[in-house]
Amino acid sequence: MYRFFCFLVLLLPIPAIAEVADFSLPDLDGKMHSLSDYRGKWVVVNYWATWCPPCLEEIPGLVEFHDSRKDRDAVVLGVNHEEADPEWLEEFVESHFITYPILRAEPEPETPLGPVMGLPTTFIVSPQGKLIARQEGAITREALEAYIDRKNKEMNIGPSAFLQVDQ
Repeated sequence: MYRFFCFLVLLLPIPAIAEVADFSLPDLDGKMHSLSDYRGKWVVVNYWATWCPPCLEEIPGLVEFHDSRKDRDAVVLGVNHEEADPEWLEEFVESHFITYPILRAEPEPETPLGPVMGLPTTFIVSPQGKLIARQEGAITREALEAYIDRKNKEMNIGPSAFLQVDQ
């Protein structure tokens, strides 16, 4: 079914930067979230499942990253990639203190952002809405911060350039 990847974090740049196809997914309360709702910020889209050990290991770092940057320049969207009872999933999210939006999706190997062959899989979308990186395997807060900070410098983006997005 799914392969697990446990290796050193290496964000792989997407060879041709392409416009992301917008998608909408419901959160645990049924509210729809579209990728375009977050234009103006970096969006870390993390496909994960409750039964996936590397996914569980990365949750605290994703929470810290999201909480420290959501009002500035970046957000995390967790896409639950399994068939789970909604009430049980809500309890799971609360018990793991997940503060970023958790969206629901069918566990298909092809997603609007690209293939998900193993969990966790993380995609990074630029403030302009372009898919720029993909990571199979666990990711850390430090790796995300270093990557996004480096990309901000390359793109000559300062903190004041980001749009504030109401959630």
